[in-house]
Parts: sequence; structure tokens; C-alpha cells
Amino acid sequence: MLRFNAIRTGYLLGISLVLAAIIYFFASNWGGLDRTVKIVLAAALIVLFYGLSFVFARIRSVPGQQAFLSNVFLVAGCIAFGVSVALLGQIYNSHADSYGLFLIWSIPALLLSLITRYNPFYMLSYVLIHLALWLYFYPTMQNVPYRELESLSIAGVFALINLVLFLLTFLQGLHSGPLKYMSFIVFHIAVLTMTNSFALDGYGLVMNIPCIAVIAIGFYVFIKVRLSKTLLTLNALAASAFAVFKFIELAEAYSSSLFFVFGLIFVALLLTGNVWFFRYLNRLGKSSPEDGEITDEELDAAESDTQTSDMSASESETTVSEDRGSDWVSKSVSRMIKVVGVLIGSISLIGLINISTNVNHTEYVLLGVSLLLMISMILIPDSKLDSVIRYTLLTISYITGWAAILLSDQTLLSVLFLIVSIVGWFRSQGRRQLFFTYTFVNLNLATILFQQFQEWDSWSWSFEYIILSLFLVNAVLYAASYFIPKTASQEHLRDSSLFFSLLFMFWATFFEDVIPHSYVLINILYFVIVTGMVFAFIRLKQKSEAITSVAFWFIFIGFKYYDLLWTLLYKSFTLALLGAIALGITWWADRRMAHSGKTAFDADHRSFSFMRLSPLLIAVVIVLQLGVIGYQTVRSEILLATGASIKLKLAPVDPRSLLQGDYVALNYDISTPFSQDHWKRGKVKVVLTPGSQGVYTANRLYQKGEKLANHEIVLNGQWDGSRIQYGIENYFIPEGTGRTVEQNAHYAYIRVSRNGDALLERLAES
Repeated sequence: MLRFNAIRTGYLLGISLVLAAIIYFFASNWGGLDRTVKIVLAAALIVLFYGLSFVFARIRSVPGQQAFLSNVFLVAGCIAFGVSVALLGQIYNSHADSYGLFLIWSIPALLLSLITRYNPFYMLSYVLIHLALWLYFYPTMQNVPYRELESLSIAGVFALINLVLFLLTFLQGLHSGPLKYMSFIVFHIAVLTMTNSFALDGYGLVMNIPCIAVIAIGFYVFIKVRLSKTLLTLNALAASAFAVFKFIELAEAYSSSLFFVFGLIFVALLLTGNVWFFRYLNRLGKSSPEDGEITDEELDAAESDTQTSDMSASESETTVSEDRGSDWVSKSVSRMIKVVGVLIGSISLIGLINISTNVNHTEYVLLGVSLLLMISMILIPDSKLDSVIRYTLLTISYITGWAAILLSDQTLLSVLFLIVSIVGWFRSQGRRQLFFTYTFVNLNLATILFQQFQEWDSWSWSFEYIILSLFLVNAVLYAASYFIPKTASQEHLRDSSLFFSLLFMFWATFFEDVIPHSYVLINILYFVIVTGMVFAFIRLKQKSEAITSVAFWFIFIGFKYYDLLWTLLYKSFTLALLGAIALGITWWADRRMAHSGKTAFDADHRSFSFMRLSPLLIAVVIVLQLGVIGYQTVRSEILLATGASIKLKLAPVDPRSLLQGDYVALNYDISTPFSQDHWKRGKVKVVLTPGSQGVYTANRLYQKGEKLANHEIVLNGQWDGSRIQYGIENYFIPEGTGRTVEQNAHYAYIRVSRNGDALLERLAES
């Protein structure tokens, strides 16, 4: 099963890299292709991916994987359609990242999700619809001023949509676990946003009531009505987020020593509640049906759904995977709550000492309190104190103590705190606790080095030498770890010191030349050393060290590739090559498995090709997609050929689109209205008249039924409350040419149809 999934992962990685290469290539807006070739290429890509889906649905050249590949290429075809729509926007200079792009893209994704009931289509539709809604309410490059009630209503729209989706999935109207959890999370985020008293001063306080009610109902439903450990955990996270958010609001309004005392009490309650809740959750899981256990009704639904979805699994596998998912979510949420509690506790302790003490140097009081707390946590036996409380208080003492030594700027106190931190490392147990303490040891050491180098004002490279010193210290500790007895602490020391050695060495690869050519030498040295480590650790079967070195190797390649090979065009070629290599290696491994007879999953009952099950419906969706591409192309070409050409004055800036690459955002003179009296937001028609040098200017709003002079032109726009948008505000350019366009382009030439629609044709200096 592991090899089987590894093969699928390889195919998925290869196809994803190829898709990324296509997106990067189109976004680069390479000047070597004219618009006709780009349009044909976009349509061909759609046909190619859907064609591959059809081919793999019919052949058996990849035993055990043909149905999976057919479905993946089906999803890739839908993604290629979205990329093609974005490309049309780039070719004809329509809105960058407009809501219309994602709305059009979401329609076939939604249709395919209804036809196939395939989770990737569900999630793709979900993301696209939310992007369309978000960009509709908050367009790119526009600052739309909303009143409080309008902002509340927008958040309410997102909350309502996600509530409906969650209920559909929770009540088995839709069978999609990812959609159920995602909609539940976003619903609570939207509801929490509606309680924001900072932005919604008139409504935030009132909205606390429905937010609390929603959380309370969640606890009741997921415990008494239908047990779901994962949803119960996420509901607990929502309750914690609400409590923390309200604490921040109160801190803003009532900052005082008494409040910080309540802050410490709040942290104690939060962490105690965290411990109690997850203990209760574990008992609940043992005494009741597990989250994901399939009832008779759910089993019937799953059997019928098997005919249309290759994501359904056997009962036992579903239970095991959801139990593991529930445990993972529980651990993640518990850690998030602990981190939040530690931060609030540290802030409260620092604030309380700063406000309540009357001495001139409160940092000494703060350091004393932190050392007292730290030493107490180190000395108290494990049997006398809960581990969560111990490490929470220990972490708070580390944070407050480090803040104190930064404020005191006394090397002797910093050394004292470093010694206690090292003792705390020897006293700690558990991988996360040891790593966290080791991190603070490095921070303390960095503080001491900074305090020493700070005295040498003439030494301009002090920061670089601090990083190199930290690298040497960790490298020595890593080497020394091989000469001490093999214990759990020795293993943690080796892992932590290796991580920080590579981290500081990687940091050093960004330094400018400390000595002549040191930048190049450090980068070469890093690459050679880490590459050697990767092969050495793999050969020696040192798993944790191998994973760390591989991660830093890829991080280095990613950062330096981004730094040295900046253009999207180069990235496109590289990603395409990597995708081809990944697909080739995966195909070779797959063939080896087939020849060795390891194709136990060849007849896997979960593998159904949607292209075989619903070819006619899918074909209708494909034709619809190609029709959209064709219609938009023909419409734009007709406008370019027959529209009236006019000249407008502009002032550009230079951002980047999500899918479409670099573009120039244009601010026309006609975008600023001549009169704003009693204008309502929405569609407007502006009458343009030619002025000096043939430049058209805004004259008035068009009134329905009025006759225009021969030289006048009507242009459709959208009044957003501050300026008029005409849909010609973006001009897409090859990557890296934005600065030149900004300096040289002063006028825009556009084509306007008889009904007032416009298309940006070109920019010019005069």
C-alpha cells in the first residue's frame, strides 16, 4: 500500500509541476508569441488534459493507476481552463485577478463536482467561489469604503454560505470530509469577524451573543446528537479563539495592573480548560462510537456513492484514517492553545511588573521573577506538577527573562540567564521541550555576543560575525555529540545542533562580501557540505539528520533559484523539466512494480474513472469551457477590429497578478469624476469629448435617451464611491518591464464599441 501511494504521489507531483510550469510561462507574458498563438495554445492545453483523461480511462498501460491518472488529468483540465481564462484577460488587458475570472472558472468546477462527487472538484469549486466573492467585495487595487452595516453583511454572507455547506456535508447531503471541515472553520472565522469591536464599533458587542450561541450549540450537537471528535476539537478551537480575541479587545480598552492580573488568571483558565477538555475528549472517544464510525444509513449512502466517487473507502479504512485525522487535529489545536496562552501570559506578566513596580529599572524585577519561576519549575519533581503546567510556566519564564536581559543590557545577567537556561535544557524531557529550550539557549548566546560586539563601534561586520560564531558553536556541539554516551539527550543535542548549524550557515549565504569573494565562497561551501551530508546520512541510515539536511538543501535551492534565476520564464522551463523527470521516474518505478507482480491494487474497487462513468455529461462541460474561450476571443477581436479608437491620459503603477503575471495598473484622468453630487455606487455611462492633442476627457454622465454629438463617445464604467472603473485599468506586460513602462507610457489607446464597452489596445509615450 505504501509503494502504491508513493507511485500516485509521484504522478501527482509530476503533473502539478507541469501545470505550474504552464502557469509560470503564461504569467511571464513572453513577447515571442502573438495573441493568436497564445489563444490556440490555451485551447490546445484544455483539449490535451481532457484528452489524456479520456485516453487513460480507456487504456491499461499503467496497471493500477489508469483510473487515478484519468481523474487527475480531468482536474488538470479544469485548472487549465482557469489558466486559459486568465490568459485571455492578459491578452486583452481586462481586470487583473477580477472576481469575474474566478466566477467563470468556478462554473465548470462546480458542474464537474456535481457530476463526479470528487473531493478535488469540491475543494476547487469552494476556493474559486470564495475568491470570486472576496474580489467582488474587495477588488484588487481598490479601497472600497464600506459602512459598518455593509461590512457586517459581507461577513454574514460568508458565514451563511459556509453554514449551508457545512450542514449539507454534516447531514450527508454531500459526501466530502475536506469540504465539511473547511466550511466549518471558515464559518467560525466569519462569525468571529462579525464580533470585531475595533472595526464594527456599533455591532461587535451585540454580535458576541450569536457567536457564543453558535459555539455552545456546536458543543451540544457534537457531544449529544452526533459525536464527532474532530468537529468537537475545532469547536473548542473556535471557543478559544473567541476568548483570546475578546481578551485582546479588553486589553485595548482597559490596560491596567488589575487587568494584567486577570490576564494571568485567564491564561491559567485557558490552559486548565485545554487540559481538561482533551482528557474528556479521550474518555469520550473510548466510551462512545469513534468519530468516523459508519452507521447503517451512512453505509448505504457510501455503497451508492461508490459508483460515482473513487474517494470513498472501505469502512475500516475510513474509520482508521478519520481517527488519525482526529488525533492530529486534537494535537495541533492543543498546541495552538498552549502557544496563545504562553504569549498572553508573557505579555501579562511583563505588563503587570512594568505597571505595578515603582523602581527605576523594572527589567531587574522582571529578570528576578523569571529566574525564580524558572528555577522553581526546574527543581520541582515531575510527580508533583503536571507537565503542561510545568512547560507553560517554564516557557513564560524564558520569554520574560529574555525580554529582561535585552532591556538590562548587562552581560553578567545575560550569562547568568544562559547558565540557568542550559540547566533547564538538561532538566527538560520530550523532543519539543528540548528543542524549544535549545532555541532559547541560542537566543541567549546571541544576546551576549551582541552585547559584546556592540562595544566595538568600529566593527561594521558585527552582525555577520555573530551569525558565524553561532554557527561555529552549534557545529562544535554537533561534532561533540558523537563523543558522548548515547542517550536520549545526546540524540536531541545532535538533532538540535545540526538544525541550528545549517540554519546559521544558510543565513550566512546571504551576507555580502565580508572578505573579497566571500559571498560566492560561502554559497559554494554550503552547497557542497549540505549535498555531502544528504548522501552521507542516507547511506548511514540516520533518518532525522537526512530529513534535516534534505530540507535545508531544498530551501537553499529554492531561495537561490529565486534570487539568481528571477524571471518566470526560466522558472517555467525548470519546473517543466522537473515535472518531466518526476513523471519519468514514477512511470519507471510503476513499470518495475508491474513486472514484479506487485499490482495488488490493480482492481482496487475505489478506482473509477469519471471519464468512463459520465462521458456525456463531462463532454458537455468541456464543450461549454471551449465555448467560453471562443466567445470571449471572438467578442474581443470584433471590438478591436470595429471599435472607435480614442486616446486617454494616464498615470501607472506596477504590481503583479496572481495568475497573469506583471501588469501596469492605470489611473486615467477620466477616472476622477467631474462632479460627485448625489452619485450612487454602481454602473454609470460617461460621455467623452476630444480635447487638445486628440486626448478625450470626461464631459458629463450620459442620460438615457439623449442624443450625442458626432465627436462624442459613451464609455461604460462603475462608480465605487471614489473613482470610476472602466474595466481597462490593467495593461499586462512582459516580466521585469514595468519600470520602463511607468517612465515612458503617458497615454493609452483604447477601442470603444457602440454600446460603450472598452478594450485597452496599447500604451504610448505620446
